[in-house]
Amino acid sequence: MPKITHVVEEVPIPEGVEVSVDGMKVTVKGPKGELTRDFSHAKGVIIRVDEDEEGRKVVIESYFADRRLKALVGTIAAHIENMITGVTKGFRYKLKVVFSHFPVTVKVQGDKVVIENFLGEKAPRIARIMPGVTVKVQKDDVIVEGIDIEAVGQTAANIEQATKVKDKDRRVFLDGIYIYEKGVAE
Repeated sequence: MPKITHVVEEVPIPEGVEVSVDGMKVTVKGPKGELTRDFSHAKGVIIRVDEDEEGRKVVIESYFADRRLKALVGTIAAHIENMITGVTKGFRYKLKVVFSHFPVTVKVQGDKVVIENFLGEKAPRIARIMPGVTVKVQKDDVIVEGIDIEAVGQTAANIEQATKVKDKDRRVFLDGIYIYEKGVAE
C-alpha cells in the first residue's frame, strides 16, 4: 500500500473572525469572544494562516505523514472549526430534569449546579460549571451555553453525571437530568 506523503486540511475564516497563529498556539477572536488553544503536542504538523483569491483560511499540513499524522491533521482542523463556530455562534446543550418519585430542585450557585431532593436524599448533589460557561434553569430544563464546545460539553456531562442512580433498578428509577439536545446556539 502506498504511503501518504503530504496531507493538507484548509479551514476557511469567515468575515468578522480574526485567527492568529503563534508557533503552535492558535487564537480565534470573534463577535462572541476569544478562544486560545495550544497544539504543541502535535509534532510534525504545520499550522499557518493563508490568504488567496478565495479568502483567508487556516492551513494545517504535514509532510511525510503516516496514518497517525493524517488523523492528527484532521483532528486539529476540526478543533479550529469548532473554535470559529464558538466565537461566531456559540454552543448550547439542553438537559431535561426527569423525576417521578420526589420533586427535584435545580439551582445555580456561583460555579456549581445544586440538585436538591434527588430521590429524596437529604444531601444535595453538586455539579461543577466549567469556566466561561453559563447555566440557566427554566422549569424542567437546564440550558448550558458557551463559546468553548469542550467546556460546554463537560459542564453538561457533569450535571448528567451528578444525578447518576446507583444501587437501584435503572428501569424503575428513571429520575435524573439527561441531555436531550446539543448544537449551535446562534
